[in-house]
Amino acid sequence: MKAPSFDYIRPGSVDEVLELLATHGDDARILAGGQTLMATLNMRLSEPELLIDINAIESLKGIELRQGALWIGAMARHSHVEDSPLVAEHAPMLAQAAPHVAHRAIRNQGTFGGSIAFADPAAEWPACIVALDAVLHLAGRQGVRKVPAVEFFLDLYTTELAADEVLLGCEIPILAPGRAQVFQELARRHGDYAIVGVAAAANLRGGVFHDMRLVFLGMDNTPARALDVEQWLEGKAPDEQALAQARQLLDDVLQPSADLYNSTATKMHLAGVLMGRVLRKLAETA
Repeated sequence: MKAPSFDYIRPGSVDEVLELLATHGDDARILAGGQTLMATLNMRLSEPELLIDINAIESLKGIELRQGALWIGAMARHSHVEDSPLVAEHAPMLAQAAPHVAHRAIRNQGTFGGSIAFADPAAEWPACIVALDAVLHLAGRQGVRKVPAVEFFLDLYTTELAADEVLLGCEIPILAPGRAQVFQELARRHGDYAIVGVAAAANLRGGVFHDMRLVFLGMDNTPARALDVEQWLEGKAPDEQALAQARQLLDDVLQPSADLYNSTATKMHLAGVLMGRVLRKLAETA
């Protein structure tokens, strides 16, 4: 099947994009890496009248330290995140997650911001930025607004990003001394969508956990933060008794739906196993 006919424009600035979105509204779509959009066009699941290609906008690219935080532009490719020394040093969770994002050919083209804006519940970046307490910068004609990642994902493929806004990038607090970050996921085959994944961060002071972040992907319509488990682990030592009790508590926190290959019970079992691995790794790393 071929894509429907559409007009195409390649603006050179964010202001131009905002003008086009204001003019064309729902008839326009933004093209970043195109890894999702091109497939939906070819299957006629998306039929825009105008395609706005933002690949020429330099201000949306790049990874840098900015005002004491790690900045990842919306147009940074997955492979740029994977290969970045700054990411490895200041947000190692992202470096750990990157190899799980499909395959290298896709990572060379797909974009960090595109994945976040699309908000697939099985995607790695949304869960990671929630666990990292990141802040997203959204540009509209009225200016730039900042939205914490924990408030950005609203429902399945639904976010705080308005139809007339552009995601500029993501601001991530740099890794503080004594804080550890871990990402792991389980998939049927490497590069497949995750059955379940966990993005976690914590401090370990005096032999006990503090300020835990525990976020699951593939278990709900949005990144699923296990707040009750986080709170219960506060001040707990990472021993086997604590980990076993955390797994029991997880059953009351997550309620995943079955998919084509895994029952709800299977996904819950795998989530518990993966959480145990991640918590042990946090204890080793902190």
